[in-house]
Amino acid sequence: MTPALLNESVRTILLDIEGTTTPLDFVYKVLFPFSLSHARQFLRQHIASSDVCAGIALLREEHAADAREGLNPPPLHDDTQEAELDSLLGYIGWLIARDRKSTPLKSLQGKIWEEGYQSGQLRGQVFEDIPRALKRWQEQKKQSGIFSSGSVLAQKLLFANTTAGDLTLYISHYFDTTAGSKTAAQSYQEIANVLQRLPSEIAFISDVTTELDAAKAAGVQTLLCVRPGNPPQPISTHRLIRSLDEVFP
Repeated sequence: MTPALLNESVRTILLDIEGTTTPLDFVYKVLFPFSLSHARQFLRQHIASSDVCAGIALLREEHAADAREGLNPPPLHDDTQEAELDSLLGYIGWLIARDRKSTPLKSLQGKIWEEGYQSGQLRGQVFEDIPRALKRWQEQKKQSGIFSSGSVLAQKLLFANTTAGDLTLYISHYFDTTAGSKTAAQSYQEIANVLQRLPSEIAFISDVTTELDAAKAAGVQTLLCVRPGNPPQPISTHRLIRSLDEVFP
């Protein structure tokens, strides 16, 4: 008999999004370009709102840190409102091109995507096994959660508006970079505290070994998800799956 991939003690299954629940192409070829092409219009319309202003202030702080570290980000200007807008868009594009896991960037993107989902221009994409798995785990009395670098807003929007329907009915918790870096063991310890679970009662499924290494260091059970189009990962001790149909079938 093939040994179980995860121990039966698992009560919460935590999922990454990019390359695990959702094709990378949807994130990098649909979501990211959409946020960049709609950023100017969004900022023009919402530049006076307090949360957008707060996000811009955090982006400026991040820009200053990048400059201090010698990363040569595009310069920011504030001599006119139009110059400020142009330079902010340049910096946002620079961050997106580097796939920076920036909390203010992810927050801004989430707000832009919200308008895209509401208008029907965007529909969330998930692999075909995802709805089955989420429903199956719920029937097994196991919680499903998300831990992604995208904002909690962006996560909820994606799963509420998938081509397979509203999947938020099956997801009980969402975590983003405000919980910490996905490559830091402390983040998974914090998540366990929020969930009121022992780390060993949580399983994390991701397509990135460095994230799984951090989760494992915190005592969380792990699985490496291998999907078509995902970048190859270094050899590791994490057990491999190619579909969530394999997890608590």
